[in-house]
Amino acid sequence: MTSNGLYITQLLASKNGSTETECEDAAQVIPTAAFDELVDAPLAVGMADGATESLLAKDWAQILARSAAQHAWEDEQILQGGAAFEDFALSTVSLWEPWLEKYTAERATRENPLKWYEHAKLSAGASATLLMVRMDPVPEGGWLWRCAALGDSCLFHIRDGEILRSFPVEEADEFGVTPDLFNSLNRNSTLIAARTMFTEGVCEAGDRLLLMTDALAHWFLSATDHGSALGELSEFSGPHDAYRFTEWLRRLRSEGVLHNDDVAVVRVDIEGR
Repeated sequence: MTSNGLYITQLLASKNGSTETECEDAAQVIPTAAFDELVDAPLAVGMADGATESLLAKDWAQILARSAAQHAWEDEQILQGGAAFEDFALSTVSLWEPWLEKYTAERATRENPLKWYEHAKLSAGASATLLMVRMDPVPEGGWLWRCAALGDSCLFHIRDGEILRSFPVEEADEFGVTPDLFNSLNRNSTLIAARTMFTEGVCEAGDRLLLMTDALAHWFLSATDHGSALGELSEFSGPHDAYRFTEWLRRLRSEGVLHNDDVAVVRVDIEGR
């Protein structure tokens, strides 16, 4: 079982009726790499799905995804829970108020200050799901992956075209309307850690990891033929395929097999000698 690196594909698309800048899903990958560039060092990914009902969910999702990737990159212990994860949670929440102060000042400068109803919604904070992954090469070959999940964004470990592991959701009918969320004002890091699920596995050369926010994850788990669904998704190799990817999602939505929601997906292909 040997592998010499990882190829990363990252795609993002807004729901029908929304612009690219309105997308409330976010993903951050460290290190950054072109779609055809082999990564042979540890990899960290943060993915967040902003809750539409909360104000500034898009911005919080971006903050959360960046912080998750950065912390996972710097400290692999975070993906095992405990004090390290709680420190990450508290550190991330502390980013919100300074960001909000800057945002509020910029709105005032543009003569578009926050409205009273915006202040009211902001008192409840912004919310998002979280998926956090780190991959490390192991001496005997392959790559160890560790994952933390709060909510219903999913990781799929694929081998030989089949789902070897689905986390944290295992069946399509497990998706609900009220997943657990990471709130920008929640300083109870112990509670956040308690609600977060942790797991790990080992990829062999030829395996693939797929990270998806809930709409695409639900579509994938609902497919009667996962190999065929994987083949469709694998047609898109990076940012240059963004338009085709968006049109493919529109078709799935028009056929009624994909919920009209924002989509974020990160694909990691494990290459071997």
